[in-house]
Amino acid sequence: MGRWDQGQETLVTLARNTGDRGEELAQLVRALIVAAEPLSGRFNGVGKAAFDSFKAHSDQIIADLKGGLNRVNTGQLGMEKVFATGDQEMSDEASRTMSAANFDGAKFRST
Repeated sequence: MGRWDQGQETLVTLARNTGDRGEELAQLVRALIVAAEPLSGRFNGVGKAAFDSFKAHSDQIIADLKGGLNRVNTGQLGMEKVFATGDQEMSDEASRTMSAANFDGAKFRST
């Protein structure tokens, strides 16, 4: 099993990048519709119906994609909060334990 090393800013950076991708994805969907428009006259039957349905529902498709990314982003930010809290709790516990330790009792003394 490999080791996973996470820096302090990893999840913050990931969340920031994910948040920025929603509008980029929306623009790509819009660009796909515009790019495919010249082909719409060549579709017939089921293909034409599917393309027309995609165009008609593009705003909902974009909203669903952005909503999904927003939920991923919320999860990333929640994970960051949990990791930061756990890191602080481990530090606090280590400090408490060390302050209660008797380091002088552990020294080797020659008689």
